[in-house]
Amino acid sequence: MAEVRAWALAADGIFINIRLTPKGGRDAIEGVDMLADGRAVVKARVRAAPSEGEANTALIRLLSRALKVAPRDVNLVAGATARLKRIKVAGDGAALAAALEKIITAARSTA
Repeated sequence: MAEVRAWALAADGIFINIRLTPKGGRDAIEGVDMLADGRAVVKARVRAAPSEGEANTALIRLLSRALKVAPRDVNLVAGATARLKRIKVAGDGAALAAALEKIITAARSTA
């Protein structure tokens, strides 16, 4: 069985499915989780509250730091008011996927 990924390559970057926990006590990417419907998501948490887009802004900052891209390259595509979000990160999709895989592997080893 092929490994299920929470991200997909695009022509000009990568799309990431994320389950965000606002007011999570810290800013972190915690690994990959499977939803009840079988979709894979990257688990992330931020300290910011989910009011007035603060949690979304914190998530964009977290991803830009983790993937070493400018915040302007990280865009919220869907889920502005939901826990499940779809993010597009512009850049070299293969390099971004490799970086995300490293982050996920590191998160698994510390869990």
